[in-house]
Amino acid sequence: MTNFADVNHNKDSGQNPELNINPENYSLLTDLYQLTMTACYTGEGIEQKQASFEMFVRRLPEGFGYLIAMGLAQVLEYLSNFRFHAAQISALQKTGIFNHVPEHFWSLLAEGVFTGDVWAVPEGTAVFANEPLLRIEAPLWQAQLVETYILNTLNYQTLIATKAARLRDIAGEKATLLEFGTRRAFSPQASLWAARAALAGGLDATSNVLAALQLGQKPSGTMAHALVMALSALEGSEEKAFHAFHEYFPGAPLLIDTYDTVAAAKKLAEKVKNGEMKLQGVRLDSGDLVSLSKQVRSLLPEVAIFASGDLDEWEIQRLKKEGAEIDGYGLGTKLVTGSPVNGVYKLVDIDGIPVMKMSSGKFTYPGKKQIFRSYSQGKLKTDRLGLSAEKPVSEQPLLELLMKKGKQIKPSENLTTIRQRTAASLASLPEEIRRLEHPFAVKVEISEMLEKLTEKTKKLTGKDIN
Repeated sequence: MTNFADVNHNKDSGQNPELNINPENYSLLTDLYQLTMTACYTGEGIEQKQASFEMFVRRLPEGFGYLIAMGLAQVLEYLSNFRFHAAQISALQKTGIFNHVPEHFWSLLAEGVFTGDVWAVPEGTAVFANEPLLRIEAPLWQAQLVETYILNTLNYQTLIATKAARLRDIAGEKATLLEFGTRRAFSPQASLWAARAALAGGLDATSNVLAALQLGQKPSGTMAHALVMALSALEGSEEKAFHAFHEYFPGAPLLIDTYDTVAAAKKLAEKVKNGEMKLQGVRLDSGDLVSLSKQVRSLLPEVAIFASGDLDEWEIQRLKKEGAEIDGYGLGTKLVTGSPVNGVYKLVDIDGIPVMKMSSGKFTYPGKKQIFRSYSQGKLKTDRLGLSAEKPVSEQPLLELLMKKGKQIKPSENLTTIRQRTAASLASLPEEIRRLEHPFAVKVEISEMLEKLTEKTKKLTGKDIN
């Protein structure tokens, strides 16, 4: 294997040592083999052959019965801005990796933009294993180069949106759910995507100020233990800290578990009863949340109780079963991290020729496909995976044409629309698919036409191999 890492770099040659990204350098945010394969396609004269790639998951994360598709808006924005600039091409040339590629490779990068079509399921749609979330139909070199960014975007946001939908399903519609995951997300960029996906998946608000404002939302949060400890130490008591916070943020929720949760609740209850304080809510971040929430409720019956501290859908389910008196939850670490959505992006057609992968455990269906969904009394009945040329039979085709010849033909949807679709998708799923314990694994039907094409392609591929 060629070791492309053995390249001498001048420490001062970096143009952006902070590793920040912006639309101008999207094209370089890719794996090296996307570029080396593109160079090979160019050398072989096939770079402009029309290709179709589909993004899907072979299997759902463990314990998941469905996924909520998310991240499409960022994919479309990326494709609209996809291009290589002179400085980027120069930087690639200086690596020495591409010394033997044809000259046309460089002119291809210099002049090229994305000119393909994009088919995708709308954000907020429930999908299952082996169903394409997205299909790219474009010249081979373009469809190849965009793989890395597409997978990064769709995999992560789909994970967060799915977890958010599960949290909403378990917590119920009346519970307030806040996204607190910025400090635990895998990067500053990921924190923005996580906030967006969480809101689209069913959460009410995010503490991420930049994400909230860019999305036209109001950020939400309370306070940290540091404020209570600092003002208690300097001004003499926890009560002083609460008073000071309310002076600037009247009625705001207070974090009451820094020292003694019940004692703090008793003092606040006296102030509320005497009319000395208006209090909208309190937050518990540690301890036995079942017992503490019940005690706090008895003292502050009209005040909302929020809980936080490494919560997930499993813990919320436990808290509810044990009768915890909690009105809302702050979700952080376990929302924005966890078992990955392992989506893949595979070639399914090249120059009109259906292709498939036959590796053990990594089989793929050939040809451009469509998901045909049917309902019965508002609930999911069946999903049929067929070829895009097939006609629906009392079914709803899920993949829509969103970009044509490199131009977006349908505007990106707002957060409210996506959130409503997520809620509707979730409501359409039978309980056995949504449950946390041993969810039912949906078996997607394979159409007769797709079955026949698969068998035909297997035979042709076998002949080619032999």
